[in-house]
Amino acid sequence: MHHEVRIQTIVTYYGSKLGERKTKKDAREMQLIWEQYFEARLKQEIRQRQELEAEQQRMVAQLEAERQAQAQRLTDITEFLQELGQHFQAESWHRSRSQETPDLWTRQIESSFVAPKEATPTKGLWLSPVDLATTRGHTTLVFFYPSGAAFFDAARLKEAMAKALVAFYPLAGRLGFHNDGRLEISCNGEGVLFVVARSCLVAQDFDFSKPSLELRRVFVPRIEPPSLIMAIQVTFFKCGGVALGVAGHHAAVDGISMFDFMKTWSAFSRDGDGAAIELPCHDRTLLRARSPPVVHPDALSVLHPKVTLSQSSSRPNATEVFPISRDQLVTLKRLCGGASTFCSVSALVWKCAGIARRLPPDTIARLSFPVNVRRRGVLKPPLPARYFGNALVSLCVAGAARDIASEALASVAARINGALARMDDDLVRSAIDYLELADKDIRPQRGSLPETELRIVSWLSLPGHDADFGCGAPQVMSRAESVRGGFVHIMNDAPENHRGGSAVRVLVCMEATNMKEFQRQLYANIAKQASKL
Repeated sequence: MHHEVRIQTIVTYYGSKLGERKTKKDAREMQLIWEQYFEARLKQEIRQRQELEAEQQRMVAQLEAERQAQAQRLTDITEFLQELGQHFQAESWHRSRSQETPDLWTRQIESSFVAPKEATPTKGLWLSPVDLATTRGHTTLVFFYPSGAAFFDAARLKEAMAKALVAFYPLAGRLGFHNDGRLEISCNGEGVLFVVARSCLVAQDFDFSKPSLELRRVFVPRIEPPSLIMAIQVTFFKCGGVALGVAGHHAAVDGISMFDFMKTWSAFSRDGDGAAIELPCHDRTLLRARSPPVVHPDALSVLHPKVTLSQSSSRPNATEVFPISRDQLVTLKRLCGGASTFCSVSALVWKCAGIARRLPPDTIARLSFPVNVRRRGVLKPPLPARYFGNALVSLCVAGAARDIASEALASVAARINGALARMDDDLVRSAIDYLELADKDIRPQRGSLPETELRIVSWLSLPGHDADFGCGAPQVMSRAESVRGGFVHIMNDAPENHRGGSAVRVLVCMEATNMKEFQRQLYANIAKQASKL
C-alpha cells in the first residue's frame, strides 16, 4: 500500500508540476525512487526560481527604461517651457516696444514738410507703363551712421533737402489721377515729410542689417496722407549714432532714382552750394508704348507673366540675411564659369531654394528679375543715365525643378545670362507694349509668391553707400522691412567690410520652415564645389 501511495505521489507530481500526464504504469517503468523524485523536484524549483529572477530583472530593466524616458520627457518639457517663456518674453518686449515707441522708445521732436527752395514746374507728370507695373506702395530703407550726430543738424538737413528738391521736384508732389483715370504725379510742391526723433536706446539694441517690422515702425515715419511720395525720419540715439529712415513710392522712383536723390541731398548737406550735382531727366515719355502696341512673340518667352500672390497664413515667412565673403564670391564666380556676380549668386540662390522647398521633380520652377534698361546698348537711342523714374523690365527663366537642382552651377548661371543677353531695343519695346496692354491694378499688393516662383532683385550697382552727409558712408544700408515671401535682394556690403569680411549680402524672405535647409544648401554648395577646384 505504501508503495502504491509513493507511485501515486510521483504521478501527481509529474502531472501537476511537470505539466505532463503520467500513469502508474509509467511510474513503475521509470523505476523512480524517492531520491530521484526529490532531485527532479529540486531541479524544477531551481528552474522556477531562475525564471522568476529573470522576470524580476526584466521588470526592473523595463521600469528603469520607463523612468529614464519619463525623465527625458520631463527634461524636454522643461526646455520647451523655457524656450516658450523666452519667446513670449521676447514677443512681449518687442510688442511693448512697438506699441510704446512714440512715447517711450522714441520721441518725435519735429515734424514738417520740406518744399523745394525755388519755384518748380506745377503740372501733372505722366507715368509710363513701367512706372505703373512696379510694386505698389512705398519702399522703405534704413541707413545707419555710428557717429553721425554731429553732422545731422536738422536745420542744415532741411535746407539741403529744399535745395535738392529743386532738381528732384516730383518727390515733393503727390500721387493723383489724370482726367482719363490714369495715375500720375501731381507736381504741386507740397513737400517731403521730414521727421526728427530721439531714442532713449543705443544703436546696439537694433540689427540694422536685417529687415524687420520693428525697424519699419521705429525708424520710418507713417505715410500720411497716402498720396505722399516721400517721407524721411532722422533718429538720434543716446550713443551718438543716427538712423535715417526713408520711404519712397515705387510708382514714382526705382532704386537708382531714389539713391540719386539721396546722393544729391547728402552732397548739399556736406558741401553746401559747392556741391557737384547731376541733373535728373524727367521725360518719362521716353518709355511710352508704341501706337499701336506690338508684342513680338519671341519676347513672351522671357517676359515675366503676372503671378497671383498667395494670401495663405498657414506657412509664415521669415527673413534672414546671408553674407558671402570675398573669397566665397571669387570661388562661386569660378564655379559659374566666370559669370557676373549677379548671375553667379542668383544661380546659387535659385538652385538652393528649389532644393530647400522640395519641389516635385516635374514642377516648372521660375526665376524672375528686374533689369535696368538705362544700360548702354539696350535702347536706341539710349536712355539718359540720370533718367528719373522706373526704368526696369522684368525678365524670367524657367526649367524643371529636377534640372535646376541637378545641373552644375555654371549651367544654371548660363540660363540666367542667356535671358540677359536677349535684352535689346526690340525686347524692351515689346515689354513696354505688353505692360501697356496689361490690366493696371494700382492697389497695394499683399501676399507671397508661390513656392515655384522666386524673384531676385539686384542692388549690386546701386550707390546706396554714397549718401555721405559729412561723417562718411553709412555703416549699414538695407531695406527696413521685407515681408513678401519669395523675394530675394542681393546687395553690396559696406565698403569697409570688404577687407576680409562680407562682400555681398543675400537678403531672403521665404517660408520659415524651409529657411534652415536653404542656409545649409547655400554654404554647402560653395564648400562642396570649392573642394573640386
